[in-house]
Amino acid sequence: MVSAARFAQGMTFPDYVAYVGTPENLARQGSPGPRRDWSDYLRTSYEAAAISPAHQAAWKWLVAQPDGPAKVLAISEEWSSDCRRDIPLLARLADTVGLELRIFTRDGPTFGRGPKPEPDSPNADLMAEFLNERNGQTFQSIPVIVFYTEDMRLLYRYTEFPAVYHKDRLRASLGAPAPGETPEQAKARGDKAFVEMIGSPFFDVWRAAALAEWTSMLYERMRVGSLA
Repeated sequence: MVSAARFAQGMTFPDYVAYVGTPENLARQGSPGPRRDWSDYLRTSYEAAAISPAHQAAWKWLVAQPDGPAKVLAISEEWSSDCRRDIPLLARLADTVGLELRIFTRDGPTFGRGPKPEPDSPNADLMAEFLNERNGQTFQSIPVIVFYTEDMRLLYRYTEFPAVYHKDRLRASLGAPAPGETPEQAKARGDKAFVEMIGSPFFDVWRAAALAEWTSMLYERMRVGSLA
């Protein structure tokens, strides 16, 4: 369980954006290769994020419920396209509807490649609590976004991407070898196609899907009770 004191140790979104551009952050291992300063991108994405009147009304209802969402914890790394998609939107949502948001990095100096958090991560305890379990394996998938009541009871957890975004299937298709290609050529072409895809309007479609998923799942939590 995440305590109120542990939650309070996280960064606000402005703190996180500022941290992303610091020498301390840029010196940490990233993926792929050295980190780059994404702070302007995160700031611009936040400013461009729009919460529709329908979502604002839905969230007004949600936060007004007894034991409704009041706090939200996020685990993020800016090299992740999934985090760059969702975290600025989450911050805009939090500011719009009055949620208290705190953001934690997944890794310490070392990039987390394994199934469990690296020992040098200051937030290994949080990542260990929210590992993505799939087919008998664990993954350090991010972003992790967790909505809590005011007294830190967990309501709903979201991991990595919305259900309608079949990212792994798309990446496999984009990188499938064409006739006559070497594996290295196929990978290079697939990586280029993936970058083009996340620069396309579909990235915004999946961003909107994430917000719809958070809203819908919390509504179900309020109406039905504990989520499976």
